[in-house]
Amino acid sequence: MALPGPLRTTITPPELELVASEQLVEIIPLVAMERTAFISGAYGPLRPPLKCKVPLWMATNLKMKKKCHIIPPVWLNTDYLQDRFNEETTKEEFSRLPFRFMEISKVLLDVASDDFQNPDKLRSLLKDIREARQAKSREGISKLDHSALDLPNLCAMEINEIRPFFVRAMGVITQLVREPEAGQAMEP
Repeated sequence: MALPGPLRTTITPPELELVASEQLVEIIPLVAMERTAFISGAYGPLRPPLKCKVPLWMATNLKMKKKCHIIPPVWLNTDYLQDRFNEETTKEEFSRLPFRFMEISKVLLDVASDDFQNPDKLRSLLKDIREARQAKSREGISKLDHSALDLPNLCAMEINEIRPFFVRAMGVITQLVREPEAGQAMEP
């Protein structure tokens, strides 16, 4: 997703994907490997056909080399996402989803779509959820209050997208609220 110039002061989507790559996912290894130490920790041993939890970066690396199958997270299925979409479109608050669901789902569907049932439907539901959540964010901007900002259940990507606007808007609103107060203090 290309961001406009003023928004490029935040973390980029690929950088958020890199951060999300530390999340653990389950795999079914196709090769045996002893426990291996990396900077981020030790993972393994890998013993086919036993499931193993590894970071997303390791799972995608093994998948691209055809050395594992990735087991989809429990939240990345059509039934669960359809329920979240229904919540997004019928309730005022944001539905509960994993904090890095956008980044993880993008990486997994790009690298391991053959490990998912109906990946096209998953992509479609994720896009629908994203659009519904963006509409809620835009609607929430009209209710912006300088004293408090409460947006529960936003994910990392959504926070990153709206952060520059909110920081500037809150600064302007705070200034506008302070100026009348300063003017009142000067009057005798």
